[in-house]
Amino acid sequence: MYDQIKKRLLLMLILSLWATNSFSAINVFACEPEWASLVKVLGGDKVNVFSATTSLQDPHHIQARPSLIARARRADLLVCTGAELEAGWLPLLLRKSGNGKILTGQPGYFMSADHVTLLEKPKLLDRSEGDVHADGNPHIHLDPHRMMLIAEALTHTLSRVDPDNQTEYQNNWTNFKDAWSRAITKWEQQSQSLQGKKIVVNHNSWVYLEDWLKLERVATLEPKPGIAPSSGHLTQVLSELKQNQANMILYATYQNDKAVRWLAQKTDIRVVALPFSVSADETLFQWYERLLSQLMDIKQ
Repeated sequence: MYDQIKKRLLLMLILSLWATNSFSAINVFACEPEWASLVKVLGGDKVNVFSATTSLQDPHHIQARPSLIARARRADLLVCTGAELEAGWLPLLLRKSGNGKILTGQPGYFMSADHVTLLEKPKLLDRSEGDVHADGNPHIHLDPHRMMLIAEALTHTLSRVDPDNQTEYQNNWTNFKDAWSRAITKWEQQSQSLQGKKIVVNHNSWVYLEDWLKLERVATLEPKPGIAPSSGHLTQVLSELKQNQANMILYATYQNDKAVRWLAQKTDIRVVALPFSVSADETLFQWYERLLSQLMDIKQ
């Protein structure tokens, strides 16, 4: 009798472990909120997603904290931007995590920039020119067409990492593609009035948004990428704007706005503080809607 009870308990334990392994979600470590949001759309309830950064942080400058290392150690899939955006912290994080599944060349390693063409690739790499990215400008999430290409590639990666749920990932991709295509059509119709608008930017963060919406950048407050503007440089920008007036000054909400506010006071050019990524309580669709809404609210 005792042996039969032990056998039953052992069988129940085996079945419980099998069920847990069969239906457990894969762990995804996303470097930025936009990729966490995209993974959630494509993965549904088959993924547990963690974002290493928020929309209020500069993704260039993050510390490889012990809490991030612990998250990376448990990850089945790493989803980041690449193109050296995370070069200051991701290599150290991966090395300390000791997780071979998410290292370069492994199925669980996904860099979004590897799947699209990058703009502004430097002809000559010179670090004296500031925070220059050798592969090109990494802020690709600001172009919905590139996001579509990345989503398709990410779907294939999810299917390789978790082949048991491949059908669900493919279905989620199909639904996303249809909804995203309709959204792009709507956004492009709504934003036609933005074409040709002249902008000043704090940092060269918006190149893909400029390219998509046909905005014209007439000045950059940073003299070189990542270098804070001097008073002399700002005076030069101010002089140039007297000859070529801009419609708005753009900066990301996580960036220092001191130079932006100074220029706005001198010129009366409207300042637009844009969320650089998805907030915790919104989707990719809602974030793009918010970006466009703020940009189209132009009174000059």
